[in-house]
Amino acid sequence: MSIAITFIDPSGKPVAVTAEPGDSLLRVGQAAGLPLEGTCEGQMACSTCHVIVAPEWFDRLPPAAEEEEDMLDFAAGARRTSRLSCQIEVAAEMDGLTVTIPASHADARRM
Repeated sequence: MSIAITFIDPSGKPVAVTAEPGDSLLRVGQAAGLPLEGTCEGQMACSTCHVIVAPEWFDRLPPAAEEEEDMLDFAAGARRTSRLSCQIEVAAEMDGLTVTIPASHADARRM
């Protein structure tokens, strides 16, 4: 079962991809060649995989853990609907999900 996900790249261009249930959004984006660094390889120790979830999808995703919320404090351009893509496990209910990769996507802890 393929799940359709749209990434909006930092220049504003939509990139349509498909994912399988259980994939992490970080790995899906990286496989599509998008600039999601994921320095910590999904261990929630950086914010280089920060994405902004479309508002209509944000409350439909499982909530962020407190540790993820803490790490988002370091994300450049974080907003109310920000998440770490490494912490979003793709599920069938996410078919049609849209996320934006911010123009500035550096890990603020490294600046």
